[in-house]
Amino acid sequence: MFTILSQDFSLVNQWINELRNIEMQQDRMRFRRNMERIGEIAAFEISKTLEYREADIQTPLDKIKVKEIAVQPVITTILRAGVPLFEGLLNYFDRADCGFVAAYRKHDANDYFSIKQDYLTCPDIEGRPLIVGDPMLATGASLIEAIKDLLTNGNPSSLHIVAAIASRQGVETIANAYPDAKIWVGAIDEELTSKGYITPGLGDAGDLSYGEKLQR
Repeated sequence: MFTILSQDFSLVNQWINELRNIEMQQDRMRFRRNMERIGEIAAFEISKTLEYREADIQTPLDKIKVKEIAVQPVITTILRAGVPLFEGLLNYFDRADCGFVAAYRKHDANDYFSIKQDYLTCPDIEGRPLIVGDPMLATGASLIEAIKDLLTNGNPSSLHIVAAIASRQGVETIANAYPDAKIWVGAIDEELTSKGYITPGLGDAGDLSYGEKLQR
């Protein structure tokens, strides 16, 4: 299952336009908030696909039967770029447990890269929906490594991938690696550069959220 959140024109299109716009990118708070908003919309759409159970609650006047999420999800992200998107997901799934992966592109002198993963913390995900937020789904290589390690913590009932912008190649790579995954993206770009960057894309989501980093 693959869903483009901006397929039907809505406020999501405005937020993505602002994320891409080099002039708007000077406002880091707005950039982070727009990422967060996309996470919120994705969470709302994901919530429609989850399993629900009946429960009884007491109002001031009477008892009522309601529906509630049967099993709370686990929300995870890849540090540091994924934090604003993650916050949006958590704003809506406010009872979820959370996990974090530290992974990054290790660049060489020619600006080609390999994936380095240094750290993972995650609760038990056995039988629970697993949501992985990664703002830019480019080649899919770092996301596959992250998911592979997350799955050592259990077998989730469903797997959801959320990205603000994805490349067509990245979506196909994830779908081939995890054919049962549900992929939710704000927008999709058709091309990757020869060095694995999404184009037109929006640049480095981590730097635009938190400032430029030293390359190690």
